[in-house]
Amino acid sequence: MVAARLWHVTLSVAGQPMEEPMVARALQRLSEQRPILHSLRCSRDHAEVQFWEEGETLLDVASLALRVWMEHRDSAGLPRWEVVGLEIVERDLHSSRQPTTPGAVPVRLHDVRPTPF
Repeated sequence: MVAARLWHVTLSVAGQPMEEPMVARALQRLSEQRPILHSLRCSRDHAEVQFWEEGETLLDVASLALRVWMEHRDSAGLPRWEVVGLEIVERDLHSSRQPTTPGAVPVRLHDVRPTPF
């Protein structure tokens, strides 16, 4: 049996443009329903959701991650957008990417804000 590992997930979705405040409110509701989310960014036509997930393999985590948007679409009032990107990396790789610059500002938990990509 393979031991479960911690993976960092970035899920990107896109679709028809909507008002940014409406998208931001929907993402806020999503963060309330899925407290594991740690970063949410949005614009009028796409959004990015980041979170940690535990799983034995990347395939296990990918299966879970791809369902996040669809499973909460109605309950959170999410746009009817499709998944257009998925990045999953192990904890060690994600940690090695973190900026080591003094004074770097981390994203706050559930910091939902319109962001130009």
